Amino acid sequence: MLFKTLSAAVYGIDAYVMDVEVDLTPKAGDSLAPSFTMVGLPDAAVRESRERIRAAINNCGFFFPIHRVTVNLAPADVKKEGSSFDLPIAIGILGANGDLKRETLTDTVIIGELSLDGRVRPVKGALSIAVAARANGAQRLLLPEENAQEAAVVKGLKVYPVGSLKAVVELINRDTPPSPLEIEAETLLAHLDDYPEDFREVRGQAHAKRAIEVATAGSHNILLIGPPGSGKTMLAKRLPTILPPLEFEEAIECTKIHSVAGLTERHGLVTRRAFRAPHHTISDAGLIGGGTVPRPGEVSLAHNGVLFLDELPEFDRSVLEVLRQPLEDGRVTISRAAMSLTFPSRFMLAAAMNPCACGFFNDPTRECKCTPLQIQRYVSKISGPLLDRIDIHIDVPAVKFKELASETPSESSAEIRQRVVRARQVQQERFAGEKLFSNAQMSPRLIRKHCVIDSTSKALLEQAITRLGLSARAYDRILKVSRTLADLEGKAQIDSAHISEAIQYRTLDRNYWT
Repeated sequence: MLFKTLSAAVYGIDAYVMDVEVDLTPKAGDSLAPSFTMVGLPDAAVRESRERIRAAINNCGFFFPIHRVTVNLAPADVKKEGSSFDLPIAIGILGANGDLKRETLTDTVIIGELSLDGRVRPVKGALSIAVAARANGAQRLLLPEENAQEAAVVKGLKVYPVGSLKAVVELINRDTPPSPLEIEAETLLAHLDDYPEDFREVRGQAHAKRAIEVATAGSHNILLIGPPGSGKTMLAKRLPTILPPLEFEEAIECTKIHSVAGLTERHGLVTRRAFRAPHHTISDAGLIGGGTVPRPGEVSLAHNGVLFLDELPEFDRSVLEVLRQPLEDGRVTISRAAMSLTFPSRFMLAAAMNPCACGFFNDPTRECKCTPLQIQRYVSKISGPLLDRIDIHIDVPAVKFKELASETPSESSAEIRQRVVRARQVQQERFAGEKLFSNAQMSPRLIRKHCVIDSTSKALLEQAITRLGLSARAYDRILKVSRTLADLEGKAQIDSAHISEAIQYRTLDRNYWT
């Protein structure tokens, strides 16, 4: 007897629906030992499912057939990986054995890993699978309870959480199916976007706060330079608190990445912008993604959020150099012998560093003990091309006692965020139809269109480029930052004050270490 159902597998951050076909054939001879054959390019985890499935069926009170069991996972030319096929294969065996009232389940996608006692364990990539199931015309999705929240945000698909193999059989055999799980994603986004940190806690550093506000308003990359204890990390950790709330489309995209990596939270949907702060010992594969079957790295997990690299020169130089492609293109392509995958990686880079190895170069109160050669070695760990891709370089000096002891309350994150959100709304209207979200993503064509400057501003910019020897990329970045400054002030035209402030944010272009 032949029984068919549907399952799905994840490829990158997307999924594809596949057929699960189970055939039971009477065995020739007197042998009563069951035979279990699986075809369709299964990997080791899929092949091992035979023992899990057999034990789960028996321990749930069903009879494992004494037949030749043949399982085909189609399409047969695509490698199948993971443990999410346990449940659909078990259902296929029970269906072929006559334990189900339905003759086929070709309108239902089933995923889940089985325990030996029949419990259903969670899997990765549930949201991507739900999107693929809806696109493929499936009516229902049966999946583990732990994954149901994230899958239920996909409209037009009936999602049923299940806890055991026996519960799946009972659900399928019911004459009247239960009500599917429904989630209001917009409600989640409205109530779960909160942070324990606040800019109100930061004393002093008005200049650095202004630079961070500009950076978040236009999604510009920023580098904070200052001595130990000046508050660089404290400032960076509060970056997400002033970023605009996630749009629903952005939340879906972020959730797909986190789901594939197995990092989704209990409520399923990613509801606030990511803040990823990897340790400086991270490898290049950990940063951009990798593995035999490529998985997303930190740059992809920070998609639509912030990637913070503290103590930037302590990262291996080869690790930092792999940031060039994602910073420019907003995506990263990982090629392996078996496949080549592209992951989205449109993030805001925030980095922090000391001005030298001891941390007190140019400090007015502490003497720097580094020799010129030591300073040169420390600085040379960061390449010029990487620094060129950072829009804003800002000094973060040590905080004075008067500022630390001040009782005057600092501006809160909520107040700063209001200005950032208004600036982002202006940018959304400007780039409607362009598939862009911020000024930092403007192409040279859009820079020429939206960053028109007057003769005074041109003269100022020409003087800065001539004296500082700025590159063409730095020229574009000054114009982008100037556009953001104008947006924060609600001005349609960039003026010389905006150009001047944007130039001031190129600290490292002004012979900082000489």
